[in-house]
Amino acid sequence: MLLLFALHVNSQVLTIKEAVKTAVDNYGTIKAKTDYMRAAEASVKQASSEHLPNFSVAAQNAYGTVNGQFGPTFPIVGLNVASSGPPFPQQNWNAAFGGLYLANINWDFFAFGRVRERINLAKAETQRETEDLEQEKFQHQVRVAGVYLNLLAAQRLKLSQQRNLDRANSLRAVVVARTLNGLNPGVDSSQANAEVSNAKIALNNAINFEVEQANQLAQLMGTPDRDFILDTSFVNIIPKSLYDSVALKENEHPVLKFYQSRIAASKQQEKYFDRFKYPVFSFVGAVQSRGSGFQEDYNELNPNAFSKNYLDGIKPTRTNYLFGIGASWNLTNIKRIQHQVTAQRWTSHGLQNEYELVSQQIKSQLNFAEQKMNIAIANYNEAPIQMKAASDAYLQRSVLYQNGLTNIVDVTLALFALNRAETDRDISTNNVWQALLLEAAASGDFGMFINEF
Repeated sequence: MLLLFALHVNSQVLTIKEAVKTAVDNYGTIKAKTDYMRAAEASVKQASSEHLPNFSVAAQNAYGTVNGQFGPTFPIVGLNVASSGPPFPQQNWNAAFGGLYLANINWDFFAFGRVRERINLAKAETQRETEDLEQEKFQHQVRVAGVYLNLLAAQRLKLSQQRNLDRANSLRAVVVARTLNGLNPGVDSSQANAEVSNAKIALNNAINFEVEQANQLAQLMGTPDRDFILDTSFVNIIPKSLYDSVALKENEHPVLKFYQSRIAASKQQEKYFDRFKYPVFSFVGAVQSRGSGFQEDYNELNPNAFSKNYLDGIKPTRTNYLFGIGASWNLTNIKRIQHQVTAQRWTSHGLQNEYELVSQQIKSQLNFAEQKMNIAIANYNEAPIQMKAASDAYLQRSVLYQNGLTNIVDVTLALFALNRAETDRDISTNNVWQALLLEAAASGDFGMFINEF
């Protein structure tokens, strides 16, 4: 039962729409860029919270001595002891508990739009990641559709080569029979054997090409490698929108929109950097309570005025508060930021040049796609004529040979012409679809191709 189910699943026809959808859902690069986009969206929320004030609370209990000494110090890297007490003539080891309780608020309430530009930068970066995801999806859809058409062409070519091999075997059977009966020279059978071998090689090459395309399609779809049964309902028809006008809309092309978003993000980076050359105005507020096991009259005249009791030491007995407004301005930052903004501006110029190059390439690709479409249509119209003529010629040469009225060379040439005509017929329609896909890729509208199915 399970085997029958597996066979049924494996025998399902894979349409081009299903192949594209599966590829978009499974491909690792698209999944990764989706995560990058979500990370950028989270950074917008993080940037939006930067306008909030910093509010922190702290508490500590400690046990130690409070020897004091007059003298200057400055903070160094590492932990420093913040003990405070009266200076004694000599060191003593009196110790008690102490406590510190602190609430602090620090708010940069005005920084000349620095936070606003940081938020705008995060939004621009999010837009860039979003457009990157969309252009990756677009290009991957085009890649998958192209490989699907290649695989379909490979399967059709394999059938043509199989038919060619069958004809070569049939011809060899006739040649061998006539040779054994003395009606044809022995060299004809050698020629027939050569044609069979040639047909086998051509078939093997066609199978190899099919395997390569099937493997590539499986990789692009993110699925295990397998034998694909493709939709052949359109192999003998051409697109309905074949003669519709195709135009490039730069503001809608996924690839160009991505390059535009890179430029926008870089220019927003310039604005953000420029904000750092201005001062920052801050509001500061603090409330602090302290407790100590040392009494207020603890000094060299009363060195025993302290308690080792824990609760006596941590109970807050003194409180201070502070509110203030300050401004800080690093004047040397003006020169540094100027160079940083200049560097970013050159980056923006470079991204603009990349955009111009890609835009030019896409316009050239669209022109090439239109030319390719015209050639593909011309070949599509010629293929049936060539096929009928080659088929009639092969039938005529075969009958003549069987009646001893022509030689093996003429039959071989007719066989080759028929095989070539079948090959051209099989790929002529496929080339029209490939040309339409190229037009869709160049115009940035994948719908003009996929909506045909």
